[in-house]
Amino acid sequence: MSNETTEANNTTVTTEATKQPEATKQPEATKQPEATKQPEATKQPEATKQPEATKQPETSGPRDTIYIGKKPLMAYVTSTLIQLSNIPCVSIKARGMSIGRAVDVSQIISRKTENAGYSIGNIKIGSESLESQDGRMRNVSTIEIEVKRN
Repeated sequence: MSNETTEANNTTVTTEATKQPEATKQPEATKQPEATKQPEATKQPEATKQPEATKQPETSGPRDTIYIGKKPLMAYVTSTLIQLSNIPCVSIKARGMSIGRAVDVSQIISRKTENAGYSIGNIKIGSESLESQDGRMRNVSTIEIEVKRN
C-alpha cells in the first residue's frame, strides 16, 4: 500500500464516523440543545415571549421584609444587617412557632449592635386563618417587628 491510499482510507473512515444518519439530521435553523427544548404544551406564542435581556431576576433591589423560618438564628441576623446597610428600615415577619426566633433576631440586632445604632420600631401582632391538613380552619399567630437604622 502506498501512503496516498492509507491517507485516503483514513479520511474516508473519519468522515463516515462523523456523519449522522439521514433520519436524525435536522436543518441548522431548527436545532436546539436538548436541555433548552420545551414540551409543545408549555411553549409560549411568539407574541407573548419576552426577550431574555428584559427579564429581571426576582432578587433585584433591596428587600425590606425578612421572613423567619427554620434556618439558624444567625442567618436571619446576618440577612437583616445586610439589608439595613442598604435601606433604613427592615420588617421582620414570622408566624406560629417561629415568632420566638423573630423576637430573638430583633433583640440581637438592637442589643448586640448598640454602637451601630439600630433600634426596634413598631411591633404588630395578629393572626391568620389557615386551612390545616385535615381540612379545618385554624388561627395562626403572626408578628411583624420593624427594625430601624438611627
